Amino acid sequence: MVKITDVARHAGVSPSTVSYALSGKRPISEETRQRIEASIRELGYRPHAGARALASSRSNVLALVVPLRAGIHVPVVMQFAVSVVTAARRHDHDVLLLTQEEGEDGLRRVADTALVDALIVMDVQLHDARLPLLRALDRPSVLIGFPAKPDGLTCIDLDFKAAGELCVERLAGLGHRVVALVGSPPEVYVRGTAFAQRVVEGFTAAADRGGLASSVHPCEASPAAARRVAEQLLREQPALTGVVVHNEPVLEPLIDAFEQLGLRVPGDLSVTAICPDELAEGVRVPVTSIAIPSAEVGAQAVELLMKKLDGTPVPEATLLAPRMTERASTAPRTLTS
Repeated sequence: MVKITDVARHAGVSPSTVSYALSGKRPISEETRQRIEASIRELGYRPHAGARALASSRSNVLALVVPLRAGIHVPVVMQFAVSVVTAARRHDHDVLLLTQEEGEDGLRRVADTALVDALIVMDVQLHDARLPLLRALDRPSVLIGFPAKPDGLTCIDLDFKAAGELCVERLAGLGHRVVALVGSPPEVYVRGTAFAQRVVEGFTAAADRGGLASSVHPCEASPAAARRVAEQLLREQPALTGVVVHNEPVLEPLIDAFEQLGLRVPGDLSVTAICPDELAEGVRVPVTSIAIPSAEVGAQAVELLMKKLDGTPVPEATLLAPRMTERASTAPRTLTS
């Protein structure tokens, strides 16, 4: 491992001069600074985080705040986290992952130290208790998600309301007149989680506009719950021919349950979903779906944060348009279905 003494020897200066160049604590000549920087590049020296922080008054660390609450689908959360970490490394930043449910106290604890330069906040609720503190902090933040009142905040996400609308519009375009949304677990709605509520808003609005009969059914994330919801739907909506699924763990169990109850997908029942592409593609009957663009959202969130750290103006709202991919789970409604 290259040490500061190796850089000093290569540049023909003392180790303390290299330290001054890194920390900026004392002035040194431009010619000496350039020689030291050239030696650092040639030797591949990586100053530790403390030295970088001294040089820039920054820690070069971002906080990713994602409380792992009940009802969260962790694999999707980790896709966002990987995207944030990858994008942050391109800017020579590390990421501190905060997963405890600490609310304002956790944010204040991190923000009141020199531990992080800025924050990315996930699992945003419509009336999120963390928002007043985020507005007041002297550290920049970006929210992955949109609260009910996003004024004064920087937010980015998939347009989940438009995604719910697009799923219904696709089913209506295929002739389906009775549709249902199998949504997130009940506790997600109880918390007022923004993305889940927006899907319901979009689904309901599009169904009402199109004159479709519709219903919304929260569903626990288990095969047994999927079976119960399938039975309830067929009991309460016997003319059902279109289903939207916004609950990754029950996508395949739900299709299995419908087929065990005598409905073929897509012959008798068309299914669309809002989920990662790899999940939709891997189901026994590949599902027509709207992708959750975790890689794009995470990367753009980091770019927004980097601009804010540099004092560059950024838009308050960035909504990504939904993208639907047709697969084998949707078909025109037949006269007998």
